[in-house]
Amino acid sequence: MSRSTKTLSRRNVLAASTAVPLIAILKRPAWAAEFNFKLATGQSIGQPINTRLSEAADRIREATSGRLEIRVFPANQLGSDTDLISQTRSGAVEILNIAGSVLSILVPAAALANVGFAFSNYDQVWRSMDGDLGTYIQNQITKAGILPLSKPADNSFRKITSASKPIRSPDDLSGYKIRVPVSPMFTSLFKAFGAGPTSINFNELYTALQTRVVDGQENGLVAIDAGKLYEVQKYCAETNHIWDPFWIVGNRRTFERLPADIKEVVQRELERAVFDQRADVVGLEASLKEDLTKKGLQFEVVDRSQFRAALQKTTFYREWREKFGEEAWKTLQAAVGELS
Repeated sequence: MSRSTKTLSRRNVLAASTAVPLIAILKRPAWAAEFNFKLATGQSIGQPINTRLSEAADRIREATSGRLEIRVFPANQLGSDTDLISQTRSGAVEILNIAGSVLSILVPAAALANVGFAFSNYDQVWRSMDGDLGTYIQNQITKAGILPLSKPADNSFRKITSASKPIRSPDDLSGYKIRVPVSPMFTSLFKAFGAGPTSINFNELYTALQTRVVDGQENGLVAIDAGKLYEVQKYCAETNHIWDPFWIVGNRRTFERLPADIKEVVQRELERAVFDQRADVVGLEASLKEDLTKKGLQFEVVDRSQFRAALQKTTFYREWREKFGEEAWKTLQAAVGELS
């Protein structure tokens, strides 16, 4: 990591969100500020990204002497993830933290970071996303009419959880009913394995699992813990099949109206929040497996190479290479190596 950060432990993350409730931010008087922004996220209050964005909002208010007030709306308070993208484009929401997998609905190139079994580890992720691959995706986000405000944060390597059976091999996914984000890449990946993926927004996921609309889902451990998905799931396969970023994006017209000095503060503090959150996730991932095991989730260590080999026998990589185009695919493979 390129700078030193203060890593929050899982306990401190939760304590911070309790000691300074995000709802309190909503009650601060906005009338004194010259600019009033809404920052929306789909993540639950206890997730590190919300803690760090809340801190950034406080620092921005202080650094601008109260000229810019940012109110944080977590947990899809302003609408589903797909609704929030529309609101950000229209200017109803000024800043949005959104998973790259969901952003790909608007910016197809955002799904480059989600190509199945592309990334091997975090060193490779951050070399790529802080380098040419991240720059390429940011340029495509800008072309879509919204503004990337920082480098990406960490939405984690994703694991598969299930209620009825453990997932140990690609064959276990055949006919399997699994929830995926509203993202063509995720749907395509699991269809390639013969599963039956269903797109469901995260705020509806717990109920969908509880009522067996789907048997399983896939997310990082932070989201699994924060969403209490362990209450309605029994097994967790450590597939690390996809890494997903969080992108912090803004309404272009709104930011163009900001004075240059305030823009600089916003970008500086949001980027600081991103690097702090990355460190938080590293710390949390180290402890969450043990915590989730105590809560009843049974972990399965799988052979990732077996899954990738099975995927290479399908048309998955070839089809996505055609969809992205040669320039995009070349940028991806320069970062992660040959995929097909």
